[in-house]
Amino acid sequence: MQKKIAMVIAQNGFRDEEYWTPKEIFTANGIQVVTVSSRANSAVSKFGRIIPVDMCLTDIQVSDFDALLFVGGPGTSEYFEMPRAHQAASEFMQPGKLLTAICIAPVILARAGLLQGKKATVFPTGKEELEKAGAIYTGHPVEIEGQLITASGPEAAEAFGRAIVKALAEKD
Repeated sequence: MQKKIAMVIAQNGFRDEEYWTPKEIFTANGIQVVTVSSRANSAVSKFGRIIPVDMCLTDIQVSDFDALLFVGGPGTSEYFEMPRAHQAASEFMQPGKLLTAICIAPVILARAGLLQGKKATVFPTGKEELEKAGAIYTGHPVEIEGQLITASGPEAAEAFGRAIVKALAEKD
């Protein structure tokens, strides 16, 4: 059965490398990628690249996916207090699913109350947010805590993508 991952990007200002690098790793490993944002049609990266959006965040059905990935970048803050983003993240905290976030996006998981007592990493500017939410901040490029996988930023995008592929393979 082909694995399927929902990659959530900001409508405006997602980080290019944190989207493209893992996406290329996923597709090279036979994982289907669905690009998700707060609105359908298209989204604009931090560096101005316009890409098509396959699905609106409000339409995600957890049963259709094996993993949820929140991509970082300056626009990611649109999800920090968004109830649907928190709900979607919470819904992926069930057996057989992965919940992942890179760069500043782990703040979404922290604000959703999902990192309490869990090891996690984040872009350095988000460290206090994670600790305030009860996370155990490690500062590692990639942190794996059960079904949670977090990464610190663009330089960790490749290792992050590979960690997700490995975790999905182990769920078979």
